[in-house]
Amino acid sequence: MNLSEAILSIPALMIAVILHEYAHGWVAERMGDPTARLAGRLTLNPVPHIDPFGTILLPALFIILGSPVIFGWAKPVPINPMNFKDLRKGTFFVSIAGVTMNIALALIFGLLHRFTLSMAEFTGPFITQSLIFPLLIFFKKAVLINLILALFNMIPIPPLDGSRALMSFLSFKYWEIFYRYEMYGFFVIAFLLFTGVLGSIILPPLRFLYNLIMWGF
Repeated sequence: MNLSEAILSIPALMIAVILHEYAHGWVAERMGDPTARLAGRLTLNPVPHIDPFGTILLPALFIILGSPVIFGWAKPVPINPMNFKDLRKGTFFVSIAGVTMNIALALIFGLLHRFTLSMAEFTGPFITQSLIFPLLIFFKKAVLINLILALFNMIPIPPLDGSRALMSFLSFKYWEIFYRYEMYGFFVIAFLLFTGVLGSIILPPLRFLYNLIMWGF
C-alpha cells in the first residue's frame, strides 16, 4: 500500500470504528440502557470516540512500517446490561449492532464504488485523476476495513462481540465464565493473530464477501 492509499485508509478506518461503537450505544438505548447517551457517547462527533492509541497512533505506526493492512479501534461505548428491558435479548442485539453496522457500511461503500467507477468514463483526465481515482481508493479501503472489523468481531472469543452474542443463547450460569475469562481473551486473540491462525479464519470469507460486494458474480 502506497502513501496515498494509506492516507485515504485513515478516514475510512475512523468511520468504521466510530460508527461501530455508535451502533452499540444506539441499540443499547433502544433496549433501555441510556449509559452511552449520558456519557456523551451517543454522538457522531468523532472526538469523544477517539482512542489516542487505537484510533491515531496504531494506524500511523502501520503507515510508517508500510503495512499492507491498517487496523485500529475506537473507545468502547459504555453499556450497562442491567438496564436492558430484556437482558438476553438486549445482550444479543447490542452485541451484533457493531457488526451489522460494519456490514451495512461495506455494502454502501461498495455501491458508491460501483457508481463512481461507472462515472469515470464521463469525466475528463483532470477530474478522473484528482477526484475519481482517490474516491475509488477510499471506497475500496472502506469496504475492506469494514469487512475486516465485522468478521473479526464475529469471532466468539471474549471480549469480542461474537462471544457476547453467543453468550446470550446460553444459560445464565455460563455468563460468569465468559466474564471471568474475558481479560485473558486479548492474549488468545494476540496469539491467534501472530501465529496466522486468525488470518486463515478470516481471509476466506473476507475474500468472498469483498469480491461479491465490489464486483458481484
